[in-house]
Amino acid sequence: MKIISFSGLVFVLPLIFVMACGNKETSTVTEALPPKLQEEIPVRITAAKDTKAAEKITATGRIAADSEARLSFKTGGVVERIFTDEGATVKKGQLLATLNLTEIAAQVRQTEEGLQKAQRDLQRVQNLHRDSVATLEQLQNATTAVNVSKENVAIAKFNQSYSEIHAPMSGKILRKLMNEGELAAPGVPVFVMYAAGANDWVVIAGLTDKDFVQLQLGDRASIVFDAYPNQIFEAKVHELPESADPSSGLYPVEFKINTQGKRFTHGMFATVTLETSNNSYVSVPIDAIIEGNGTQAYVFVPDSNKVKKVPVRVAFLNGEEVMLSSGISAGTFVITSGSAYLTEKSIIKIIE
Repeated sequence: MKIISFSGLVFVLPLIFVMACGNKETSTVTEALPPKLQEEIPVRITAAKDTKAAEKITATGRIAADSEARLSFKTGGVVERIFTDEGATVKKGQLLATLNLTEIAAQVRQTEEGLQKAQRDLQRVQNLHRDSVATLEQLQNATTAVNVSKENVAIAKFNQSYSEIHAPMSGKILRKLMNEGELAAPGVPVFVMYAAGANDWVVIAGLTDKDFVQLQLGDRASIVFDAYPNQIFEAKVHELPESADPSSGLYPVEFKINTQGKRFTHGMFATVTLETSNNSYVSVPIDAIIEGNGTQAYVFVPDSNKVKKVPVRVAFLNGEEVMLSSGISAGTFVITSGSAYLTEKSIIKIIE
């Protein structure tokens, strides 16, 4: 009986040992499964296409008159009188503002006195030259001094005449930027005005450099105003700036609009939409794009039963299609369904 019990004990212990080790061995085997035995992720694929498309550009802006004028003094000085106010209707040639002329009038008198002295000096030199006392060079220098003095008088009187602001056209004062008693610097606007009854309205919209380089003069655009939300106004690119606005970094593009008989005024808010000329792009469904950030994104490309993560550059969206400027070529298969569950180590199964 003891021998049987011992034998039984000897038999049972190896069995317990094997059972204890069984879980560990099973786990190790599971972790070491070859790729073909890993779970396959079902995906659908489609081929990238070569597509011609026009990019749609949208920008916001405000309306202004094409005949807008910024009126200023040529010379600096203290503003003596202002004869009009914002919103006033003025006529061409009407006096709008004047500077205090004390300093400017003194400059005119000073140059006139200088001219008189130069003329007296010239007369004396001419008399001396006739008596062979003054040289020809002295006579020439005196003559030059008279001519220079005449030009100085002309400059002073010209500046005096532009120490007043007159309306260059009939119209309305849009803004008054200074008041009486303020010091006006040369060329700094005092008034902003536009022609009365003008029908030459433009919308000024700021565009990014990426959009700006695609525009040409005459490109057609559609404009919608908040004041007329149910009406689309036709427009054309009227003026392209030479540089960006330093405050915003955007390029202020002018669009000439067809008013269609509607009433407009400065500052009305507008949304501009235009399409550029057709260009060639590689297009893929929007479902194929992953990790999009601005123009940077990725797509998964099948590689046998695995996948590759390929970087692409997005040009723009066109409905349910994404236009790519680089990254893959037309005909390349990309994964459209199931891409959200993939990693670069995933095993895939392509389904119909």
